[in-house]
Amino acid sequence: MKLSELVFLIEGKILTETPTDNHEISGAMGADLMSDVLASIQPEAALLTGLCNPQVVRTAQIADIRAVVFVRGKQPDQSTIELANEEAIPLISTDFGMFETCGILYAAGLPGFEKERH
Repeated sequence: MKLSELVFLIEGKILTETPTDNHEISGAMGADLMSDVLASIQPEAALLTGLCNPQVVRTAQIADIRAVVFVRGKQPDQSTIELANEEAIPLISTDFGMFETCGILYAAGLPGFEKERH
């Protein structure tokens, strides 16, 4: 799914200057604990979260996350946005909650991107 389609589906607002036209999102994960994200997300995913601090951008950078979506209308501070711009990681905000945002994207065909547990 193109990032621009994801933004449209969740009625998102792009918070960064990173172009979104060519970004391909292969799946998504919803989480607020960055340790869970690092332990279980697959590369090329969108991360849906309510956590709005620079650690989210650092986690995205380490885990090869293609975009971060802040749910419930959350807005990161300017330093977090600037860091995301430096790292070319798009930040998006949606007014939908976590459950609803995940459902919208899943219904549109975007798979969950958590690693399988054994």
